[in-house]
Amino acid sequence: MSRMVEVSRQGRVMRLVLNRPEKRNALDGALCRELLLAIDQGDDDRTVGAILISGAGKSFCSGMDLDEMLTPAEESLGPLHERLFTFGRRVTTPVIAAVHGSALAGGTGLAANAHVVVAAADAAFGLTEIRIGLWPFVVFRAVAAAVGERRAVELSLTGRIFDAREAAGMGLVHFVAPEGELESYSEELAARIAGASSVAVQAGLGYVVEAGELDHEEAGTTAHRFRQELFRSADIAEGIQAFREKRPPRWPSHEL
Repeated sequence: MSRMVEVSRQGRVMRLVLNRPEKRNALDGALCRELLLAIDQGDDDRTVGAILISGAGKSFCSGMDLDEMLTPAEESLGPLHERLFTFGRRVTTPVIAAVHGSALAGGTGLAANAHVVVAAADAAFGLTEIRIGLWPFVVFRAVAAAVGERRAVELSLTGRIFDAREAAGMGLVHFVAPEGELESYSEELAARIAGASSVAVQAGLGYVVEAGELDHEEAGTTAHRFRQELFRSADIAEGIQAFREKRPPRWPSHEL
């Protein structure tokens, strides 16, 4: 992995840091490819219990790199952008975004794809594409899933920038970290999520992905299938035993 995405491990948490601070972590093709590769590698690694994404410098991510737009290279990036900005509907390893500074356009799209978002109080969000004569096509679905279609349309039409507390009210942000505590707060949360049963988490997120494409009755049938599979797992047997013995569980899935 090159310098565009810094990858490190803290126990069962894989840490990904967008590392183009001189460009406010603008998403050019190279950064998109590295970030997608790192997310997919983390998702494929059963020793990874959570993926924590943050940004170096003053911003989380300022969106697409404008220097790359309207060039021949940009025309070839469609499939890459489609896969990157739909990772939340595919990945079954929890992804946590720790957002500070600007998270605009594609930056808001990355946040919308994360399963859990922690933001600093001074974080700024917005679907600002309309300001340059564009529409947030590739991120719209994820943002609409997070905040509702009607709100996503309003944000797309106005291109306005809004703060972390408004983002939390919409459902885009889940937690606003106390001032100066974004890193410690998000790391503790990621470690707590990574400490859960891998079997339960992967089954649960797998169900969310699969059921999203089904009607109500089919989703119920699918839920029953996932539930019965979990009932046969060693993790749920350990979880029940640990609860009865009033001790922390020792998940068999973490020992694989």
